[in-house]
Amino acid sequence: MAKTVPLDAATLAWAREVFARYYAGADVAPPSRLTRREFAAFPFATETMMRRHATLRTPEEFRAFLAREAPRHVYYSSAYYRHPSEPTMAAKEWLGADLIFDLDSDHLRGAGELDYAGQLALVKQRLIDLVDDFLFGDFGIDPAATTFVFSGGRGYHVHVQDERFLSLTSPERRELVDYVLGTGVDPMRAVEERREDVRAGRTSSSVEEESEGTRVGAAVSPRTRRLAAPDAPGWRGRTTRALLEVLRRWEASGATVAAREMILAGVPAAKARRFAKLLVEEGGGAKIRGTLTLDVFKKDLPPEFLAAVIRWAKIEVQGETDAPVTTDIHRLIRLPGSLHGGTGFRVIPLAREALSSFDPFRDAVLPSAGGERTTVTFLEEVRYPFPDGGLSGTAGATAELPTPRAVFLVLRGEAALRPSPA
Repeated sequence: MAKTVPLDAATLAWAREVFARYYAGADVAPPSRLTRREFAAFPFATETMMRRHATLRTPEEFRAFLAREAPRHVYYSSAYYRHPSEPTMAAKEWLGADLIFDLDSDHLRGAGELDYAGQLALVKQRLIDLVDDFLFGDFGIDPAATTFVFSGGRGYHVHVQDERFLSLTSPERRELVDYVLGTGVDPMRAVEERREDVRAGRTSSSVEEESEGTRVGAAVSPRTRRLAAPDAPGWRGRTTRALLEVLRRWEASGATVAAREMILAGVPAAKARRFAKLLVEEGGGAKIRGTLTLDVFKKDLPPEFLAAVIRWAKIEVQGETDAPVTTDIHRLIRLPGSLHGGTGFRVIPLAREALSSFDPFRDAVLPSAGGERTTVTFLEEVRYPFPDGGLSGTAGATAELPTPRAVFLVLRGEAALRPSPA
């Protein structure tokens, strides 16, 4: 659930009024199977206890609920129930649930080095990778049964309403998550071993070893280790693509970085330095990328090296999703079209083709009511890429801002309403 910044009573009342104006005029679409869903809301209050188990029977009742409550956060169940208003899960009688994937920017590798805007850009790219590579690719999910939602806060949700997935149990959904995360994947499956029979002119990955003297004069080459094709299905192709990207990155960053990363992946220091020299300074990495073979190592390739490097490659492409959200068949998920109580951003449903151009600082901002402006005092230094020059300020300074931007800063705890004159 959302993390909310505590606000004083006056600020809560101001923020609620802004939200109430939005819900009074917004045409928020009710979710599918409306009558089978449970709804829950956090009010604007100093003690924010979630109110849940609400049921809404018609689109009119749904919109009246939003206008009446003007909630700070509002959720609905990904599950469908026979009796959604009952207070216990057993009494609700579970009928099925949408398949939900949740990507949060602050959970991603490398996110700690980025500001909020940078994190949102990173998580959007990871979302696109998740959708195209895993959901549409490996799982074969129909894009028409899939909705993408900017959460209004830290990331994105994917809602899958494909009938084939609705009845999946929690353990079955866990298997999907494990696949995305690469849990249990053997990275060595991305490597094919081939033996070439030079005399016969054959190349095969299944030629059996023959005992000495069985075929006098046969010139048999050593095993050739070849990476799976980059477009191979599933984790084999995914691992190859990632390994090639690792090699490309090492060539750009240098042998020192390559050696350090190999050591972190489990290669002994002396071997890591030797292999970094081979791959980067002597062009071995470029040869691998050009041929997909690992022959540059000749007989000097210990198995643990290749395993370690491919393990590192797997880390590079390992899918990232909030597992509890996907596996929880009773999950409450943020309502598309609502407002996020920690930013004031709208929770925006998106089509796949709109993801690449979507900019939360332009497209998810709370609509402005007739150019209304609000004066705030910055509590810390801020810098955000809003349109028309962005938004910046230093701690202690005051500024008159468009109210949607003031709401954003105040709800994030980065600014406060300027006290009224005594």
